[in-house]
Amino acid sequence: MLRTIEYAGQQKRRITMKHPIKLTALLYLKEALLKQQYELCSEIITVAKEFGAASFEIQDLLEDQRRSPG
Repeated sequence: MLRTIEYAGQQKRRITMKHPIKLTALLYLKEALLKQQYELCSEIITVAKEFGAASFEIQDLLEDQRRSPG
């Protein structure tokens, strides 16, 4: 989730907020991949995307399941 915040007289900044459900879904995806429970992955990916997971975050886990979500 990106939010734009403006401080008095300063430029706008973008802050990346990490949604706890998104991070949990990415962790569950990693766990499902490690346990080879591929039938669960589709549902987990849907939840992760619903709560703001970017395609590259999911792609990174699919390519190398040893990586941890950021």
